[in-house]
Amino acid sequence: MAVTFNETTVWPEVMKPGVERQRLLTAARVPGTRILLDRIRLAAQTSIEIDVSAGDLAWFQMLEGEALLTHGGAKVSLGSTHIVFLPSQFNATLTTREGVTFLFAQVPNAARFDAGFADQPPQFRVVDWTREPVLDSEHDARKRIYVATPKLFGTKAIKGEMIIYPPGTQASNHHHEGAEHFMYVLGGRGTAYANEKPIPLRKGDLIHYDDRERHYLKSEGDEDMVFVEFFVPGVYKTVWAEGAPICTWSPTGRNIRGDKPVREIAGHSSASAVPQDV
Repeated sequence: MAVTFNETTVWPEVMKPGVERQRLLTAARVPGTRILLDRIRLAAQTSIEIDVSAGDLAWFQMLEGEALLTHGGAKVSLGSTHIVFLPSQFNATLTTREGVTFLFAQVPNAARFDAGFADQPPQFRVVDWTREPVLDSEHDARKRIYVATPKLFGTKAIKGEMIIYPPGTQASNHHHEGAEHFMYVLGGRGTAYANEKPIPLRKGDLIHYDDRERHYLKSEGDEDMVFVEFFVPGVYKTVWAEGAPICTWSPTGRNIRGDKPVREIAGHSSASAVPQDV
């Protein structure tokens, strides 16, 4: 059964002075979950150490502010449009001058979801989602931007994407077989339906769906509803409700800024496996 709540309802715990963590997805809140998710806030002039255990995967998505990630002598400047994927045994320091907020997710024992994990482990990767290619839905006005795929991160253990619903947009009822996933609302508002039960959505809401749970969303209000969603594992089957149109996505040849994207993706159906160029 879907678990949903707003981040404002989760009490923050102090990790150290100037650093607070809200535990969003936990085994206590979602028994059996394979994804752990925190929302972390760093005050100005603070830092945090990031350590990914052997066999695990992690990623974080910047929400507000700017930060500097230092790893092995290299330094990467990060802003609110960046998503960072971290392989096993990754160690780094994240520092901010004026404060930063981000989501931090982990998949413990990720090798169980990817047979090639040991032989071809994923690598460190930083993605600016505003430069990735935009795909348009052929049935409605929705837009899709892939942010975690086998080609981008080098593993089938996870899959992630950003979906944009213009006002009044609605998707088809469907469910997934072989994966759990969560959605985090970045902006706008709407209604999610889980096994046909309506759930109001607003910024900061998180919804976790079990494997095989039917769901679809509808945007409301006068602004785009934008959310990011991640699946574990990243390879699964999508089953559409009887008579519902199957989502088919067409390349636009541009990114969300209207510029040429950093790579190209061919059109495809959501009912098929992840294409090679994704």
